[in-house]
Amino acid sequence: VDDRMQRAPAFLFDSAREARDFVVWLDEHYDEIREAAESSTSTGKLIEIERYHASRFVYTRFDYTTGDAAGQNMVSKATWFACEWIKKNYPPLHDYMLDAQLSTDKKHSQINTLKTRGKRVVAEITIPGEILEKHMRVTARQIYRSRQIATQGGMMAGSAANTPHPANGIAATFIATGQDEANVAESQAALGYAELRGDAYYSSITLPSLIVATYGGGTALPTQSECLKVLGCDGPGKVRKLAEIVAATVLCGDLSLGSAVVADEWVDAHDQLGRNR
Repeated sequence: VDDRMQRAPAFLFDSAREARDFVVWLDEHYDEIREAAESSTSTGKLIEIERYHASRFVYTRFDYTTGDAAGQNMVSKATWFACEWIKKNYPPLHDYMLDAQLSTDKKHSQINTLKTRGKRVVAEITIPGEILEKHMRVTARQIYRSRQIATQGGMMAGSAANTPHPANGIAATFIATGQDEANVAESQAALGYAELRGDAYYSSITLPSLIVATYGGGTALPTQSECLKVLGCDGPGKVRKLAEIVAATVLCGDLSLGSAVVADEWVDAHDQLGRNR
């Protein structure tokens, strides 16, 4: 539902008033800044500059689309080109930092939950009650109740997500398809929602900062490239399909674990099906 990658420079001024004036100037010169940024890449497109004024600094997030690539290196270069253009054309600027942590690269954050980093993708399913009872040995009401209890427990613990284990499915898929494993740190942020629909169970998962690629990095390795082909995600224009597959994997994994806990099969499953058995 959204697609953007950031680099987040901070611009330094001698006073808060100078910083305030710079925000106005950014708006007035957006087209020139975009042209400078996009001159460094044939794929990346600057779609927004977010601005956050604090003290005598202006913190920004330069948001790009990056095609089939994850794009962190791409947007670093593009934003450097943009910042150098700004530095040459706005004399009051004291200095800038190319990234001042507002992108929260390789870290989960609330701003990326709200604003998106990488792909924002939603997976949802409605499971009839008879399917739940036959294959997962639980009722819709049982799994819904357990989810409510677990959500409260997560809130007590200060958890940033209300889903069972999104990192497991994401990490496995990342390794198999040649993604940057360090991006699991931010990609695993997940928002879960569930409701009863008669005797059926509706469940959805939203991944607001899923960083995946079908081009560049480890995606060209032999085994990882083969895995992308098996998934139908090789070639141009397939990165959003891969994001959908990852989200579906997380949703299925969460349903499986949640059902196993309710059905009292969780421990036995590890004992019977663990790798060292």
